[in-house]
Amino acid sequence: MAEPKQVANSPLKSDVSVAKNLFFGEIVEENLFPYPQMRERDREMLGMMVTSIDDFLSSYKDQFRHWDEQAEQPAEFIHQLRDMGLFGLIIPEAHGGLELSNAAYARVLSQTSRYDSSVSLTIGAHSSIGMKGLLLFGNDEQKARYLPKLASGEMIAAFCLTEAGAGSDAASVRTKATREPDGSWILNGEKIWITNGGIAQFYTVFARTDDTDGKMTAFIVEANWPGVSHGPHEQKMGIRSSSTTTVAFSDVRVPADCVLGEPGKGSKAAMAILNNGRTGLGGGAVGGMKSLIALSTQQAKDRKQFGRSIAEFGLIREKIAQMAVDCFAAESTVWMVAHYIDSGCADYSTEAAISKVFASDAIQRHAHEALQIAAGNGFMKEFPYEKVQRDSRILSIFEGTNEILRLYIALSGMKDVGASLSEMKHAIGDIFNNPIKGFGVLGGYGQRRLSHATGFGTDHILRRMHPRLQALAKTYEQYTVELARVSDVLLRKYGKGIADYQHQQKRAADIAIDLFVGLCTLSRADALDKAGDAAAEQAMTIAEVFTKQARRRMFRNVRGVERNEDREIEALAGFILDRGAYPWDVI
Repeated sequence: MAEPKQVANSPLKSDVSVAKNLFFGEIVEENLFPYPQMRERDREMLGMMVTSIDDFLSSYKDQFRHWDEQAEQPAEFIHQLRDMGLFGLIIPEAHGGLELSNAAYARVLSQTSRYDSSVSLTIGAHSSIGMKGLLLFGNDEQKARYLPKLASGEMIAAFCLTEAGAGSDAASVRTKATREPDGSWILNGEKIWITNGGIAQFYTVFARTDDTDGKMTAFIVEANWPGVSHGPHEQKMGIRSSSTTTVAFSDVRVPADCVLGEPGKGSKAAMAILNNGRTGLGGGAVGGMKSLIALSTQQAKDRKQFGRSIAEFGLIREKIAQMAVDCFAAESTVWMVAHYIDSGCADYSTEAAISKVFASDAIQRHAHEALQIAAGNGFMKEFPYEKVQRDSRILSIFEGTNEILRLYIALSGMKDVGASLSEMKHAIGDIFNNPIKGFGVLGGYGQRRLSHATGFGTDHILRRMHPRLQALAKTYEQYTVELARVSDVLLRKYGKGIADYQHQQKRAADIAIDLFVGLCTLSRADALDKAGDAAAEQAMTIAEVFTKQARRRMFRNVRGVERNEDREIEALAGFILDRGAYPWDVI
């Protein structure tokens, strides 16, 4: 399977969100086709880096299991990660870093994840979120002070947001910072489950600040300041050798010049950091999937049953083919989102959430199927499958649970549709006062309604594609119109109350996920075909398989908006919750 290619020079609409426009029934072709290519500088650097990473990590292959059991990465290993420059991947060259693009950075984490997820997490938590706030919101003085040390690994970074009772609900954060007369702040509180918490010297900390009406503010905090401490290493189900601890702040004096961005803007900063960092997580998931595909194909060819290799059995072949489809689709999506970030797009939050949800779900399916192909061996600790299963499980929880992100995808997409409906109502009352403006709004909305109802007027994307791909494009055109119709129906039926109907939000989100992932997959297959890639034929087959599967899922979700078991599910859940147990027995 060809590696993703990405460059940020293709003309695109940087102020437009592809995913959000799907909810309007519009496919933003310019932001999807052609599939982006890697910057030449990054391609050259990655060629050398990938080889070095393989040489380095393969020498520790037998140690990763032991470190998992001991729940610790040795200090000398962390030092070697520093020496390889793996803590300076995205830091500008002017501050001692490698200045990789988001695409190239995700590709590095894809490579390290083929060996050990904890290694990727140590590197990724530092770059993706730990010091990302400094890159995005730090002033020149802050960057000059800290970035060289962060690039060299002299300082390792951690992201301190989560608290007990405030996981996905960041609004429940209780850590507080009070401003002193001299402009400094006194910080008190405790953060939990902090990746790199025990080895970091640089924390990005979020706290409520009284003089900003209780809104959050982001701070730079050094681990060696008085009052800063961390708890013991957490005993986790997976990614056990990476450092995860509590981090506590007791009357910590934070200098005035250690505020990141503006006071009171911490919530927006946290969201920006998480959105910007999701390509690292996605890249890591893709690397894990590729490793599992390699393990599974070798296992299938080597294992004999009934006198035949199990690679000849249809149900085993189905698993391996599906793994390839999911990996290609996830990879195509992750690097498309990286392209948006590298190209300076203003809004890619919904696309980033989609890439995280799809990639993290996909690697867990891979882990399950790879273990199944290995059968009894897969259940034994001496083989790698059970460790991968444990390690991959966190990905649908990290950086926002997939349930929360599905609600975010749906509501962020329908929010603008709802604004359009409100604009239409306002336009009706404004017709006589401002007839040109009023009829202009109604005209645009009416045209969309006609398009949604009849399909007439929808864009037929990329007529220049291979005929096999042109046929697939029609499915995405059809269901983009269906998503717009579903959004319209839900908003008219529930209004603002749609936020309380999570079953319906999930249906809308899953349609949007299939559409965006499918379009990214289609774009990449088209690019490989046009480039004459040796495996282009198989890439088009993957696009066909994904599209057929997605079409069935989208059909069920569209139908489920009107025909569903939501009331029965809610009633049954209430029954079980009231009793606190399953009440039936056979005796």
